[in-house]
Amino acid sequence: MRWLVGWSSTAARALGAESAGATGYDGETLRPVGSHLLWGDPDPLWAVGDWRPDEVRVVHADAQNRIAVLGICGASDEELRRGLFTARGGALRHLTAWPGSYTAVVQAGRRITVCGDLAGARPVFHAPWEGGTAYATAALPLADLTEANLDFGHLAALLAAPEVPAALRDTTPYEGVRRVAPGHALVLRAGVREIVGYEPVASLAVAAPAADPDRAVDAVRDALVEAVRVRLAAPRHVPGLDPGPVPGMGPAERRAARGMPVPGIGADLSGGPASGTLALLAAGLPGRPGTLLGHGTGAGERLLAVTFNDLAVGGREAELERAGALAANPRLHHVVVTGAEDTLPYADLDGPLTDEPGPSLVTAARHRARLAAGSADHFTGHGARQVLDAHPARLADLLLDRRRRHLVRPVAALTRADGSVLVPARVYGAARRLSRTPYRTGLEALAERLMRRRFDEPKGAVGASLAALTWARPGPAARWLTGEALAEVSVLLQTGADRAAGGPGQRPGEFRARTVLARHAADLRVLEQAAEVRSQRLHAPFLDNQVVRACRDLPEALRVKPGARAAVLRTVLEGAGVTDLPPGWGTPSHASSAAAARTGLRLAADSLVDLFDTPLLADAGLVEARVVRKAVREAAAGEPLPLDGLADLVSLELWLGRLLSRRGTCWTGTPARARAVPAGIAPQRGALRAGARPS
Repeated sequence: MRWLVGWSSTAARALGAESAGATGYDGETLRPVGSHLLWGDPDPLWAVGDWRPDEVRVVHADAQNRIAVLGICGASDEELRRGLFTARGGALRHLTAWPGSYTAVVQAGRRITVCGDLAGARPVFHAPWEGGTAYATAALPLADLTEANLDFGHLAALLAAPEVPAALRDTTPYEGVRRVAPGHALVLRAGVREIVGYEPVASLAVAAPAADPDRAVDAVRDALVEAVRVRLAAPRHVPGLDPGPVPGMGPAERRAARGMPVPGIGADLSGGPASGTLALLAAGLPGRPGTLLGHGTGAGERLLAVTFNDLAVGGREAELERAGALAANPRLHHVVVTGAEDTLPYADLDGPLTDEPGPSLVTAARHRARLAAGSADHFTGHGARQVLDAHPARLADLLLDRRRRHLVRPVAALTRADGSVLVPARVYGAARRLSRTPYRTGLEALAERLMRRRFDEPKGAVGASLAALTWARPGPAARWLTGEALAEVSVLLQTGADRAAGGPGQRPGEFRARTVLARHAADLRVLEQAAEVRSQRLHAPFLDNQVVRACRDLPEALRVKPGARAAVLRTVLEGAGVTDLPPGWGTPSHASSAAAARTGLRLAADSLVDLFDTPLLADAGLVEARVVRKAVREAAAGEPLPLDGLADLVSLELWLGRLLSRRGTCWTGTPARARAVPAGIAPQRGALRAGARPS
C-alpha cells in the first residue's frame, strides 16, 4: 500500500523539518512507519510506502507555499508552479485537470488543500486529532492514530445500501474517520476543516444544451489518448534482479513464482472492448510501450498483452478468439495465463489486510494469478463500463429533457431480449414514475422496503432495468441482515430524506451513474491492495479525471443506444489509426463471470460454512450465523440467490478477521503502539446505535 498522510494543527509548533511530528510515547517522535518526509512542521506531510522517485514531486514557490503531487501526473514543474499560484486565490478545479491519476496537496501558509478525484479511486480521508485535523489518502492510518473503533452503522449500510450516499454519508468502517466525497477537496485552515466541491453544478431548471455527439466522442478520444501517453512518458522500472535459475523453470515462470512482474509496460487483453482499446492504444502510440531490451522475454518494444483463460469454466471462447486476433498485431507480445479450480472465486481466501472491505476480496487470488504474469506498469480496462454505459435510470433523464424519441432503441433492445409486447409500456411507465419522483420520496421508499424486508425484484434483463429505475435500491446482501441492522439503516435513510428536501442537485440517471462509479472505484482500490504484486503498478485510465469528465459530456441520446460503449471505443481507435478489429468486437459478455462465481461458491461451500460458524458479523449484530450458513448451502445447491450479496458478506467477514488479527500499527511514538479497534468486537445487541448517529 502507498499513501500520504499529514495533519494541520490549531497552534504552530517550532519543530524543524528534520524532527517533524508530534512528541509521542516516552518522548519518541510520532511519525508514520516507513515514511518519507515531504515537508515539516507546523503542518507536516509524509509519503508512506514504496513510492517510485518519479511518482512524488514537490514544487516550492517559497518556504510557505508549495505543492506536492503524488502519482502519475502529466503536468510539468512550471505548470505545477502556476497551479500553486492559482490555488492560492481559491481556484481548485485546475489542480485536477492535468492528465494522469494523482493526488495534489497545496500548502499556502497555514492553509492546506487536498484534492480528491472524480471517480473515488484516489480518495481523501480526515479525522479530528489533537485539536486539529489529520488527513490521509488511506483510512487505516487515521484509525490507528485516533484508536478508532468500528463504525457498525457504516458496515450495516455497506451491506444494506452500498450505492446510496444518504446511507453511507461520509463515514468509513472506522468511527470518527471521514471520507471526502468524489469531486470535492479538503481545505484545512490552521486545523479547521472545510469540504468544498470543485466541479460546476448543472441547473435542474433548464435542460442541458444538446451536445454534438461527434465532438463529445472526439473529446473522449483525446482524453483517453493523453491518459495513455502520459504513462508511456514515465520512466521505466525494472523490479529487481532475477536471483537466478530454477531447474525446470524459464525466466517468465521464475518471475511469476517469485511475484516479480516483467519490466516495462503491458496491458490486459481479455477480448473485451475496454482492455483491447488500451492495449492497442499503448502499442500504437509513439514511445517505448513494451518490455525493455535485455530484460524478461526479450520482446523488445512489443507491449506485453496478458489474457486469462479460465479452464474451470467455459463460455469465453469467443472473447478468447477475439483476444488472439487482436494479439496478432506485431507490436503485441501475447501471453495466455491459464487458471484451474484453484483460481476460481472463493478458492483462496488468504490475503493481505486492505484499507477497507470490498467484494473483490473473494476474487483477489484470481486476479493476482493474471497480474503476476503482467508488467511493472500494467493497463486495465476497469471503469469503462461505469463511465461510458448508460445506467437504466438515464431513461428518466431523457423524459425530463423531453427527448422521448431517444427511448425507442433501448426499449426495443429490451423487448427483443424479453420477447414480451408489454415491455415498452412497463419500461416507459417506470421511467415516467422516476422522472416525477422527488429524491426525498425515493429515500423514504427505500427505508420502507428495508423495514418491511421487501427484496424481491423482477428477473431477467428487463427486470434488472426496471429495478434500477429508482433513486435508491437495497443492496444484494440486505436480505440476510438482522432486523435491527435494517432498522438502523432505515433510520439513517429517513434522516437523510429529511435533509434532502432539495434533492442531490442532479437528475436521477446522472445521480445513479455517479454512485455506481464511486462504488466500482472503491472496490477497484480494494482489489489493487488485495491482489498487489510487488513493484507493479495497475493503471486504470478510464478513471482519470479528464477521461471521466469527457465521458460525462457524452449526450444521453448517444449513451442509451445499444452497443454505445463499443461504438465509442471503436471511434477512439479509428482516430488513433486502428481499424482492423476482429468480428464481434465489443459484444458484451457477463455469463462467464457469473458461472465462475457460482462454481467457485459450490466448490468452497464447506469452507464458507466453517467461516460463518462463529462469524464476527454476528458478534457485531449485523447477521445471524445460521441464516448465512443456510444461504451458502442453498446457493451452492443452485438456488437463484444473489451471488454478489454473498460476496459482500464473505468479503466483509474476511476483512474483519484480518483487521482484528493484525499486530502492527502505522505509527511510531504512540502509547503501546496504538492501533485501530483496540478492544476488538464485543458480542452485544444494540451495537449499531453507536455508529448510526447522523454526522
